[in-house]
Amino acid sequence: MDGFSSLAGRLLIAMPGIDDDRFRQAVILVCAHGPDHAMGVRIDQPLVGIDLSTVLEKLDLPPPTEGYEAPVLAGGPVERERGFVLHTDDWISDGTSLAFGDGLALTGTRDVLIAMSDPVTGPRHSRLMLGYAGWDEGQLEAELTENIWLTAEADTEMVFDDDHETKWTRALAGIGVDAARLSGTGGRA
Repeated sequence: MDGFSSLAGRLLIAMPGIDDDRFRQAVILVCAHGPDHAMGVRIDQPLVGIDLSTVLEKLDLPPPTEGYEAPVLAGGPVERERGFVLHTDDWISDGTSLAFGDGLALTGTRDVLIAMSDPVTGPRHSRLMLGYAGWDEGQLEAELTENIWLTAEADTEMVFDDDHETKWTRALAGIGVDAARLSGTGGRA
């Protein structure tokens, strides 16, 4: 595809007029984006009643020394029972981690859950999520053209912080947009 520009490592910020309730006020980190597909994880929606310790206990894995009660996030509506760990790329599993953006990676194998428990050798920042958001060929580009999403640089600190309720407004503010002044209808000049 001529002129293709990957959005991997960037944020998608939902516009107020989005028709899909699953993405209302969503902030999604794009992990992979090519001419034939895109994949990302929502970074602002904790699952109710599920934390990291609960998941690790069910898998008979050691609890982390820090962040034991960290929430598990709803990464998206696709394969919601499948776990992914979004983490910094200071820890990589050869052949299974997808490094992208500026210092980020995504891993969907058990070894990253074990690594999360070790503050010395594990990733500096990590977040467990269930599911992902996916787009088929041309679908994300069409949604961008329809003003469904705004894009922004990903701020690693915001990606991993626990202030989930304000991520949407902070992501908008990061690109100079006041959420209170944002219209739910798109247009073109």
